[in-house]
Amino acid sequence: MIEKTYAGTAVACTDEGYLQELAQWNKSIGTEIAKEESIDMTPKHWEVISYLQDQNKKGTALTIRSIGKSGVVSIKEFYELFPEGPLKKASRIAGIPKPVSCI
Repeated sequence: MIEKTYAGTAVACTDEGYLQELAQWNKSIGTEIAKEESIDMTPKHWEVISYLQDQNKKGTALTIRSIGKSGVVSIKEFYELFPEGPLKKASRIAGIPKPVSCI
């Protein structure tokens, strides 16, 4: 575990940069993590982030396929919003653990 500071708040992270506790997450922290990932957040990005957080709270296993079937975004849109590893990047920005389906 490491500690990082985002938006003036110290948060506990895994060695890969995922937050340890979703309760520490807020939109400002998500925005700063997105900047680290070279992503400029739009309302559509935030819609995906909200969906991921909701699914995480329900204990639903996340996959790119399930997100594509969610009706929130298509798989193509998901890759356009979060290029080069969309589920890993989006999960990190959302403050949820790295999905099991991600290498």
